[in-house]
Amino acid sequence: MTTITHVRLTRDRATWLIYLQLAAFATYLYGLSAALPLLRIDQGVTQAVAGLHGTAMAAGAVLTGLALPWLTRRIGRRAVTWTGLAGMNAGVLLVAAGEALPVTLLGYGIASGMASITLYAGMAALSDHHGPAGAAAISEANAVGVTIGIAVPFVVSFAAQSALGWRVALLMTPIVTVLLALVMGRVWIPPKETAGAAFEVTAGPAEKGRFGGRFYLAGAVLFCCVALEFSFNLWAAELVSAQTGLSAAAAATALTAFTAGIAAGRWGGARLALRISPAPLLVGALALTCGGWALLWASGNPVLSYLGVALSGLGVSLHFPLALARVLDASGGRPDRASAAASVFSGLAVGAGPFLLGALADGFGTRQAFLLVPALIGLAVGGVLTAGR
Repeated sequence: MTTITHVRLTRDRATWLIYLQLAAFATYLYGLSAALPLLRIDQGVTQAVAGLHGTAMAAGAVLTGLALPWLTRRIGRRAVTWTGLAGMNAGVLLVAAGEALPVTLLGYGIASGMASITLYAGMAALSDHHGPAGAAAISEANAVGVTIGIAVPFVVSFAAQSALGWRVALLMTPIVTVLLALVMGRVWIPPKETAGAAFEVTAGPAEKGRFGGRFYLAGAVLFCCVALEFSFNLWAAELVSAQTGLSAAAAATALTAFTAGIAAGRWGGARLALRISPAPLLVGALALTCGGWALLWASGNPVLSYLGVALSGLGVSLHFPLALARVLDASGGRPDRASAAASVFSGLAVGAGPFLLGALADGFGTRQAFLLVPALIGLAVGGVLTAGR
């Protein structure tokens, strides 16, 4: 086992600002994810058509990812993160107010695209700010986000079973964002005298040149990891409902088990990332996800199904932070360009994974469609091992 020694993570106010921006991001992500099965029922569409909301999220993330390097050079990472949060809220409110499929597709796309620039600009800032402890900081930032996200499916499920309806639950996102802006709107990462400004990036020589094969292999692993996570986010509740007989509204709480597993894994994973190198840690996390998937896929018992979802989340918890850290590490000192490329890899995965799973579910059933999960796990493990050789 490869270890990392003498690495320490120091959290200042600037670090906590990015952590809390990820918390606001989580209310959007898990809110719209938990709402998708309920939205599908309202609109009376097939699972494949409902999966187009994931495609819209992907399109938004890809478009903003392509624009992120230019936008960062123009206005800096600080303005990018707040601009992204504002646009994210506009998309969420569009979904909350919209009924027609084109309107909700647009809302999912806008929310995802704008949230994506907040996420990746923040991750690049954390990587620069914490140096060797960047992977741990990225993991911990995502841990904060999913800890907040644990409650979101419960709120959506509770609202869905009340007279208010599930749409009112989406107002969590603008409320959290406004509170954060009022309390910490003036905080940001200070520039480093030895490394230049860590947040006002210009297109210097380090930002030019092509990436090598190692970078794109890391990007392929990130693609598989994100496709896995969003497949669980958008369709695990549907599988639990189909296998256990729970209603769609009740099964929406399965996403809470998933996010609880992610939260526990990311808090613990942040510490592991300070001691174990990313490659073996990522392979172990992928193996754990495969075990959770097997339990979920084979069980018709609600308790065992929820346990399988939670174990899957525990493994998934480390996929994105570690895969993203590998992309940044393979960038050759070009974190902003790498973050933009990572946004494109992730955006494509968000569109491809859930849509393909939804299409397979329409043709073969949700249970058979979830065989996509071990296939993605195998590809990700293969990518990590190939990069190691």
